[in-house]
Parts: sequence; C-alpha cells; structure tokens
Amino acid sequence: MIEFDHVVMNFGEKEVLKDVSFSINNGKIFTFIGPSGSGKTTVLRLIDMLERPTSGKILIDGANVTKFHDREKIQVRRKMSMVFQKPSPLRGSVYANVAMGLQFRKVSGNEISRRVSESLEMVGLEGYEGRKAITLSGGEMQRVAIARAIATKPNVLLLDEPTANLDPVSTEKIESMIMALKDRFGITVVLSTHDMVQGQRLADSIAVVIDGRIGQIGTSKEIFYQPMDRAVAHMVGVEDILDGVVAENEAGLAAIDVNGVRITACTVASPSTPVTLYMRPEDITLYEKDSIRSSARNMFTGRITKVVSIGPMVRLKVDVGVELTAVLTQRSFEELGLALGKETELTFKASAIHVVERRDTE
Repeated sequence: MIEFDHVVMNFGEKEVLKDVSFSINNGKIFTFIGPSGSGKTTVLRLIDMLERPTSGKILIDGANVTKFHDREKIQVRRKMSMVFQKPSPLRGSVYANVAMGLQFRKVSGNEISRRVSESLEMVGLEGYEGRKAITLSGGEMQRVAIARAIATKPNVLLLDEPTANLDPVSTEKIESMIMALKDRFGITVVLSTHDMVQGQRLADSIAVVIDGRIGQIGTSKEIFYQPMDRAVAHMVGVEDILDGVVAENEAGLAAIDVNGVRITACTVASPSTPVTLYMRPEDITLYEKDSIRSSARNMFTGRITKVVSIGPMVRLKVDVGVELTAVLTQRSFEELGLALGKETELTFKASAIHVVERRDTE
C-alpha cells in the first residue's frame, strides 16, 4: 500500500502540493486526473522518491520512506518503475533499451533475453528487438518505455501521462496493455492523466487534483456523476450546475426551486435547505415540440440558445427558465429538426441529478 499523510511540497516559494492525503491499495489502478500544472507529476515523483516532501509522510507498505537514506531508497525503488510523459530512447536497439534496467540489476544474459522478449510481446512489439529505437513512432517508443519498465517485474508501475500526444490507435493499445498488466501480474498501476475519459475507463479509484489539492477521491461513478463541489464538477465535465432551495420533500423525492423553476430530484435534504444540483449533459433527452413521450419526472419546453458541433456530437444550450446544457449525436440533432432559436422539449430523471447541500461560504 502507498500512503500520503498530509504531504506538502514546495519548490522555492511555490507550494505545489497542499496537505495531500490518500492511500493506494496493492493490485489496483489508481488514476490522478487534473489540469496541467495541478501537481499530478509531482505526486508520482514523490512516490518514486525522486523528490522529498517539504513536510508530511509517505509510507510504502507501512514504511516511512521519507526518512530513508539513499541505500534504503534504492532497495524500494527497485520494486517500482516509472515511465515519463516523453521517454528518452537510447541510440541503440530496442533490445538494448528494454534490457537497460535488467543490466543495472546484474540479471543473467539468458534471463535478460527471456524477459525482453516477454515484455515486448506484452506491449505488442514482438520482433522489434533489432530495430533502432530512435526510428520508432511516438506510440511505439512509448510502448518500448513501458516494456523497459515492466521487464524488471515491478510491484508498482508509475505512468505519467502515458498517452499524451499519441494517436487514438496507439492510445487504445497502451490502455489495453495497462489493463492486461494489472489482470495478468497484479501490478499496482499509478498513472496521471488530463484525459477525463481515459481516467474513467482505466481506474479502480480516481483522485481529482486541482491546484495542488485533492478535490475528491472515489470510483469512476462517484467522481463523474457525484461531484462534491463545483471545481470537481467542472473538471470532470458536469456542465449543468444549478443553485436552488428545497421547496418540499416527500420520502426522498424533493421539489427544488431554481430561480422560479421547479426541478424534481432525489435527496434527503429537508425543505428550506440551500442546495446545488449537478447533472451531466448526456443525461438530458430532447424531443421534437409536442412529441414528448417519457416517464421522467422533469419535463420542460425551452428555446435553443446555442449550438456547438463537436465531431459526431452536438452540444446545445436550452433556456427553460434556467439554462441547461445537453449533448446528443449529430444524427439525432438532424432527425429531430433542431436548430438555433427553435423550441424543443426535454426531459431528465430525478435520479440523474446529484444534490449537495450548499454551505453559506459557497
């Protein structure tokens, strides 16, 4: 297990990590998501003992590694491997690149050959041993770097933005390989990414890092559908964020007043409680005017105020008394005859809304 206990990290006068605490269980994929500069890479470097925290404790399998001397650190680091966002290949062959860590560990030649072949097969590069590493594509070089990392059979694999700037095909191959490593060898995988969807696909647990702090830790469902505050919600793509007051509540089904618009949501909050509603745009269903057929408790008629095409998807803003953002496919948009300025009907379920009691300071 890896544990951070109130870790602070300063670089000069800049506080990069601010009172960070979390724990990572063995054999799991733990993902740090957040914008560039939020502190994700610093967390990985601290786990790999490339940096020492300004204050706080880091424990690995119960041992406080922040107090370790260099020799003790080396013993722990040999059980870990880290792949950086932009791996630097050696000028030699792919074989030499993958074998490097094993040679440092004085592994026998026959064992090195076996492990290099096994690792290249794992990342889908079998037969590449004789190629010059510097001639490979970005995706191939990233896979070579991962092969080099797993050849040492680490207990912990640290991946810093492993698919940044790679094409979709290379990204899919690396993601599949990460899942296979966990399933086949039980390796603990800790990765950082600013790709929200990637974090959702891969992680057993996710930590949202915002401005050097952990905003929320939880499962994919908890992070993406049950954000605890606005910062986390914005980070994970929750666009419909509304402040309101519970008007009435009957057996956990509440009518919430949002600027004069009544929205029904599931919550235990009592009447007169200030709340914030969070809802993902894909949970809103749109219909042609006067054709609504739904059992959803929230049904509204509104006017489309903004249309933005994003590849095969269309993002709409609809004014129903409050402004809501919805997402649908380009095909659905065309088939429904929707357009800027046109009236449409929309629905969403009470269960699609995550309700958080609002503090006076918010």
